[in-house]
Amino acid sequence: MRLREIVAKNLRRLRHAKGMSQEELADRADINRNYVGMLEREQHAATIDMLEKLAEVLEVDPIVFFEKPDGAAAEGR
Repeated sequence: MRLREIVAKNLRRLRHAKGMSQEELADRADINRNYVGMLEREQHAATIDMLEKLAEVLEVDPIVFFEKPDGAAAEGR
């Protein structure tokens, strides 16, 4: 699993866990709603600064964006 895919899946999972829409997350993070969708669809890669901002809004440690989702097979490790 590529890192961009891991980040996208975790962002979507965390956003859903907080009961937020893409629009609400974007509004709270002061970013464009389309950008959140692009991150979740793996069309764009977030910067470290952006992940920090999103983590703050989602009230999580930014490191959780990089954790392999449950059930994901470890590739090459």
